[in-house]
Amino acid sequence: METKKLQLLVTSDIHGYLMPTTYRRTLEPLGLGKLASIIEALRGQTPSLLIDNGDLIQGSPLASYYHANHLHQPNPIIDVANFLNYDVAIFGNHEFNYGLPFLKKAVTQSQFPWLSGNIYHQDGTTFTQPYIVKELEGIRIAIIGITTHFVPVWEEASHIEGLDFHDAFESAKRWITHIRHHEKVDVVVLCYHGGFSHDLSSGELLEPNTGENQGYLMCKELDCDIVITGHQHREIATKAFAKTVVQTGTKGNCLAAITIKLDRENGQIINMQHEAVLHYVEEDTPACAQVTSLVETIHQQTENWLDEPLGTIEGNMLFEDAFHVRVYKHPYIEFIQNVQMAVTNTSISCTALFHDGPGGLPKDVTRRHIVTNYIFPNTLKVLRVKGQDIVQALEQNASYFSLKDGELMISTNFLYPKAQPYNYDMWEGINYTLDIRRPIGERVTAVTFQGEPLHVQACYDVVMNNYRATGAGNFPYFAQCPIIKDVQTDMTELITRYFEEHPTIQATHHQNWKILY
Repeated sequence: METKKLQLLVTSDIHGYLMPTTYRRTLEPLGLGKLASIIEALRGQTPSLLIDNGDLIQGSPLASYYHANHLHQPNPIIDVANFLNYDVAIFGNHEFNYGLPFLKKAVTQSQFPWLSGNIYHQDGTTFTQPYIVKELEGIRIAIIGITTHFVPVWEEASHIEGLDFHDAFESAKRWITHIRHHEKVDVVVLCYHGGFSHDLSSGELLEPNTGENQGYLMCKELDCDIVITGHQHREIATKAFAKTVVQTGTKGNCLAAITIKLDRENGQIINMQHEAVLHYVEEDTPACAQVTSLVETIHQQTENWLDEPLGTIEGNMLFEDAFHVRVYKHPYIEFIQNVQMAVTNTSISCTALFHDGPGGLPKDVTRRHIVTNYIFPNTLKVLRVKGQDIVQALEQNASYFSLKDGELMISTNFLYPKAQPYNYDMWEGINYTLDIRRPIGERVTAVTFQGEPLHVQACYDVVMNNYRATGAGNFPYFAQCPIIKDVQTDMTELITRYFEEHPTIQATHHQNWKILY
């Protein structure tokens, strides 16, 4: 009998973060540069395959700068991935944010395959190959790539034109069955850019059962050995239904290492064990010198770009407590609403605060302050919305809050299994009252527009970001609303242009909502 030991090294949801910074002028324990040092050390111990599970090329200021200014040059994120000798990558939903020409260029530049087991051309062929079989230490490993099929719900139609996204679970089941019947493999690895709707231990449903995150069902019902997940930015290394399951956070804060031990006798596998551990980037984890050298120029160009002055704020538009902003409003939120309404010439707007940390704009505003506050590549849509749907949306927003011993708190539904601060909207142009003491679904007690009660059967033009306009975040009625205007310019660019037209901006705060508790 011979025993083989190998490992799978996994990254996911890197979101373009290469250097150990989120570009807020601080060094932080994250980024592919620091992960590279961990990867190198682990590779020196055990024969390895390196897998990225999606959302690799979009999300950081560096990625935004490259897209805005250097499309004629190779993608620096792919340059780093090539240097690290990735064996395979999976498409995440954010891979499509900049459109297919951008994505296809990245795929062509990659010295490794991208897998798409549930993304098809309209002629029935897969977008790229659905799976790959890699041999390591004489062990044949099948790796299948599956992407959340909710991409068309969120993404601009022009960015995925000609593509069909099939059900993730059914597609994974199809390819696993195919591999088990037609490929002589020892290990089957399912890479799913999606997460979990249920608790892996108890099976308890943790989020609305929309079908977005099918990881629990995959673990429970599919004939694979290892399930690699992502999308939710959770940190998971566990077992479920005898399968090893991982998820590796975001921005390169940790790496999953899945160790596989196999006993083989007369050419047959007689025993297999696998387990996972997460390796975290620490403050003192060294950044890989070669990665730093590869991206040094564009990193410095990004820093310079971020420091370009845009305008001046008169008054205070900074905040420390994001929860306080969501309860009591803040001039920063009012400013974003004003930009949205000015660009689209509308009277009603809704927006979210996308993160839970301190933020807002200082007196002297640079591009850095824009991109580190408005962190998603959103565009704007104006929808014609019925009054009853506005009330429904406000009820959904009211479910963000819960009460414990009279204290206002964030509902666990917005914290677990994934933090969702971006799914709580604040509204401008209407006045409204939310009473959190009342049952969910009955918390909206008053809504007025221009001094008159909102008419539930009347229609109102509302500007919102393209993500919300698709109905994402549990607002399905928005997806049925007529689109009156579609502004396909990135919101960060719209804010920049607004400063060009208004170099001095007053920090204003007109309280238009009340939250009772």
